[in-house]
Amino acid sequence: MPAARESLLDAAYTALQRKPWPTVRMVDVAAVAGVSRQTLYNEFGSKDGLARALVRRETDAYLAGADRALAEGGLPSLAEWTVTSARTNALIRAVLTGCWSPRLPAPPLTAVPSTAAVPAQRRADGPLPSPADLVALVRDRAAATRLVPGAVKGETLRAHRECELALRLALSCVIAPAGEGGVGQLVRETLEATARP
Repeated sequence: MPAARESLLDAAYTALQRKPWPTVRMVDVAAVAGVSRQTLYNEFGSKDGLARALVRRETDAYLAGADRALAEGGLPSLAEWTVTSARTNALIRAVLTGCWSPRLPAPPLTAVPSTAAVPAQRRADGPLPSPADLVALVRDRAAATRLVPGAVKGETLRAHRECELALRLALSCVIAPAGEGGVGQLVRETLEATARP
């Protein structure tokens, strides 16, 4: 029931924009999605399962956007996407920084064993990434776009270092906004400065 699942996740996300997660009621999420509460429980098992699936969906959307940004404009675009995503989506900000406000669901960032036989497409059992894991994942994806086949170890290390630097600068700009030129310009200037002998 993929359409119902997406409707439920959309309803949960909308509810989270309006009120703190602890006050979001499953019956209200189901009603907004136009499905029964039993369908909601069948899909996610519990409110924690719904929270995990919601965080996973938002994280996957961030990663897809990161890939697009890299393809369109390299590390400066990735940095801008990261800052924009973290500023406009509290769940992404929390996943990237590890700062979970009491308003947000705070699902565990480790695998939760499944006790029910739930179809694979509905499981959210896999571990959610910690902030360090997510930064490493994006860094590795970004580095892969900067390397040519057969790159030597030194080139690989440099690509990873540059990508990590760009991401860390972006995360610092989530907290303290970049000055004139924005985070993209900051990343460009920093990478140019580090490339000089």
